[in-house]
Amino acid sequence: MNASAALWLTIIALGVYHGLNPAMGWPIAVANGMAARRPGAVFTTLLPLGGGHFAAMAVVLLPFAALGWYMEWSRAIRLGSGALVLLFGIFKLARRRHPRALARVRPTQLAWWSFLMATAHGAGLMLVPFMLDLCATAPASVDAGPAATSRDAGHATLMNFLAQSNVATATAVAAVHTLAMLLAGLGMAWAVYRYLGLRFLRRAWLNLDMVWGASLVIAGAAGIAMAW
Repeated sequence: MNASAALWLTIIALGVYHGLNPAMGWPIAVANGMAARRPGAVFTTLLPLGGGHFAAMAVVLLPFAALGWYMEWSRAIRLGSGALVLLFGIFKLARRRHPRALARVRPTQLAWWSFLMATAHGAGLMLVPFMLDLCATAPASVDAGPAATSRDAGHATLMNFLAQSNVATATAVAAVHTLAMLLAGLGMAWAVYRYLGLRFLRRAWLNLDMVWGASLVIAGAAGIAMAW
């Protein structure tokens, strides 16, 4: 397995993990189905939950993709982003309380809630080191053709190509991750709604705060390690 494939699998695995995390919204899908008393209501949360999560990923990843234009700073950026994720993970381990304002949400606010929860948990930040490593493995040269009359023109062409490549990579990372998150989260919501019921939530509620903080620390450390 090459490096790019391993990175994409990691991004998908993180999406599955985010989807299984109750904080990302699958209990709301269960509640929606039970309130409406119809199975289809579980899946009506797909668009707002997915849209909010995707926006939270994109708002973090796209600026870092833009920073990738400055190739001479790429190693420092990757080290810095890894350190930022690691420090945020330590903060989450030390302080695991959720903002009370996010505890109650109306259906019309679901996309905004999803965006805030993913941002508050550092979900997009966790993907930054892996996205930057994917950008670093993108093609590093292009044929400027006979029209290139100077080194500056060739450099400008290369920078434009890399900028477009990095933005496309960031968008793809956010989309693939969000799809994996939605499939895992809605799968969990459907299982609870259809088979396990509310008794499962009362008896087997999964508090993943400690695991979440530890995973941020691991992701940050992995980002730093990949940048060396």
